Amino acid sequence: MKKLLYIFVASAFLLQSCAKQEQKTASGLLRSDFQTVIEGDSTDLYVLKNAAGMEVCLTNFGGRIVSVMVPDKNGVMQDVVLGFDSIADYINVPSDFGATIGRYAKIIIDGDTIQLPQNNFGHCLHGGPQGWQYKVFQTVNQIDATTLEMILFSPDGDQNFPGNVTAKVTFKLTDDNAIDIDFEATTDKKTVINMCNHSYFNLSGDASKPITDNLMYINADCYTPVDSTFMTTGAIDSVKNTAMDFTTAKTIGQDIDKFDFIQLKNGNGYDHNWVLNTAGDVSQLAAKVSSPVSGISLEVYTNEPGIQVYTGNFLNGSVTGKKAIVYNQRSGVCLETQHYPDSPNKANWPSVILEPGKVYNSKCVYKFAVEK
Repeated sequence: MKKLLYIFVASAFLLQSCAKQEQKTASGLLRSDFQTVIEGDSTDLYVLKNAAGMEVCLTNFGGRIVSVMVPDKNGVMQDVVLGFDSIADYINVPSDFGATIGRYAKIIIDGDTIQLPQNNFGHCLHGGPQGWQYKVFQTVNQIDATTLEMILFSPDGDQNFPGNVTAKVTFKLTDDNAIDIDFEATTDKKTVINMCNHSYFNLSGDASKPITDNLMYINADCYTPVDSTFMTTGAIDSVKNTAMDFTTAKTIGQDIDKFDFIQLKNGNGYDHNWVLNTAGDVSQLAAKVSSPVSGISLEVYTNEPGIQVYTGNFLNGSVTGKKAIVYNQRSGVCLETQHYPDSPNKANWPSVILEPGKVYNSKCVYKFAVEK
């Protein structure tokens, strides 16, 4: 009888443990849906929560932010980033949703030209066709309930980039509802590094709606124009009296379709790098976006010299994301803090060279609030 009772108690404990593991996150995700093995490396879902009730879910496949739950003006929790419900979708549907982007484009180091793989109009975009967004960050350390550290080893020659690189990204959820992201990298050979986060934000909490009604402010008097292949030309132009001027907040959609302005035609909307006025001071506001529907606002702070704003111009309804929502054009806005695109080939732009013995450091802070 005692043996039968023991077996019953043990079985009940096992069922309780499984139920706990299968418990849904606040955004409706299941941990088991993110557990698989890719080329010998295990993936999983990780959850950060702060005292205010905010929740951030992440996966080590691509070092991605999967969901961000924040309160709207009515106190209702809303998921404000695009993504998928399972690791299978992240694997099967190539995307940059929420990813840690690395390493960097055709580069010249010490006079030697290094040809990188081309995946965007003859250019190497987001680290190439097999950039870090498609790699498993092999080491994950959950420091505490609000802090997660992911580490990726990128071998010499990965996507033709030189140097064995160890990259670390640390996500910290603060009590004032900010996601504080720290990027670090070291190398054993001279190389280039330009990491960023590629989350698509829809602050309304309803990704079936476009973000064109969102108000956006960018603390930048200049931007870097692009050509018809989306590559920076080397010029740095003033935003004054152009559709690129967000020094006074305006809706994203106010000028976005004015294709008589060649830059909007070239980018199919906004897909440009702004030269920030903040001079690397992380305490200064770099950009801000807010939704009139939800009242949710997002402030961006960084030590980087630039910010790439992409308004989901090439989302076209072919991708179905979380909660079976179809992602149509402009259903998300990306705010990627960075060095300028193609800096390795622009001698006078801020350097992205990382030398052995040095440590690459970049910080991006996404701070959420409610405006009633």
